[in-house]
Amino acid sequence: MREMGAYEALWDKWGTSFKSLAKKFQFSPNSVPSDFVNSETAEEYEAKATSIANKAEIGRFGIRIYGTLDYPEKLRDAVHPVELLYFQGNWELASSPSVAIVGTRQPTEEGKLRARKLVKHLIKDDFTIISGLAKGIDTEAHLTALDNNGRTMAVIGTPLSENYPKENKKLQEHLRKYFLIVSQVPFVRYSKQNPRQNKWFFPERNKLMSAMSQATIIVEAGETSGTLVQARAAIAQKRKLFILDNCFRNPNLTWPRKFAELGALRVKNYDEIREVLCP
Repeated sequence: MREMGAYEALWDKWGTSFKSLAKKFQFSPNSVPSDFVNSETAEEYEAKATSIANKAEIGRFGIRIYGTLDYPEKLRDAVHPVELLYFQGNWELASSPSVAIVGTRQPTEEGKLRARKLVKHLIKDDFTIISGLAKGIDTEAHLTALDNNGRTMAVIGTPLSENYPKENKKLQEHLRKYFLIVSQVPFVRYSKQNPRQNKWFFPERNKLMSAMSQATIIVEAGETSGTLVQARAAIAQKRKLFILDNCFRNPNLTWPRKFAELGALRVKNYDEIREVLCP
């Protein structure tokens, strides 16, 4: 709890970002948040964060800190690794074989069908389905996993105290009770900012999602989609990046070929994905 309070206090300083925090810890190896914050301030922010969580009635939640046994070492592959994570649910899912399914918030019916087919195949091969709990492809991925008795986890771009989008509140509650919800977003800083200021937490969520998975599969995405943040992260983190063939066949899109040149794999069906993931 002391480390949580210190983490929240660090975030409440002007100009703090995931990049600046990563640099701070990089220059002080083996440090924890409380090494940079006095105990009184840490206790103050622990109380503030706990109050926000209690007010939202989210129940119990856990924390994972870099340097402890339960922190996933694979997260250090990120350009700006996170030092502390919040979670609710079954933490063991964080270390299970997993693949991220991502895409647009406004998918076509064909896109939804492709997402469902992919998830069913991945579940048969014992992969946990990771997505971001957003509208569209994310929701299709989570629901299909649940409908087929699979494992799924959500990496969200808000604190655990928030439900976004609102229509997925029941889905989020179900995942935190029976599966896993993960967030790196601080309670206090988020509560002080307006929605426009908090938007930038969502691209950071995509970077974390990539780091937590073995591979990312893009189903559908426009030229300005936040999904492309995850694509760049996957390449940087040396994760497998699969792009469905339909994205390449869209004459209005330039990003698929750009990422293929960087190492992304163009795939027409799940068999091609499986050859890479399950050699």
